[in-house]
Amino acid sequence: MASFQRPTCTTGIRFAEVSRRLAIAADHAGAALKAAIVARVAEIAPDWSVADLGGDGSDPTDDYPDSARAVAERMISGQADRGLVICGSGIGVTIAANKFHGIRASIAHDPASARQGVVHDDMNVLAFGANLITLETALETLAAFLQSEPSSEERYLRRTAKVADIEEEQS
Repeated sequence: MASFQRPTCTTGIRFAEVSRRLAIAADHAGAALKAAIVARVAEIAPDWSVADLGGDGSDPTDDYPDSARAVAERMISGQADRGLVICGSGIGVTIAANKFHGIRASIAHDPASARQGVVHDDMNVLAFGANLITLETALETLAAFLQSEPSSEERYLRRTAKVADIEEEQS
């Protein structure tokens, strides 16, 4: 089994000690919710900066794989610490994002699920279904996602290491 270690930024300081970076993108169906969230992230997470990677709703060919790719590539390159992807249901962006090495995306439409996804499963990309969640619930859920940190308990490290092993085996 691979040894699992929590990431640190290039200076060796834990991410929680520096400004955090959130990458956000949406397909055409999630564009309105994305715009509303981007406008209010500073209220719910003042220590997070936002990179809006697109999807303004004007182009019906802004498809969910494109938004998932934009966020995943930003994260893989080290230019974002967490991601938010939005489509109509949340399902398409989740499937597409999870195709990228190191991305652990999941739909969460409530704060408890978002919190547990990070703490127990080291989730690093949150997905919303714009047709299934209100703006207020989305903001509460995003706040829980951004405020949570992965657990350092052995059982959670062991489980996330097993997931990483599966990912390596399938590469």
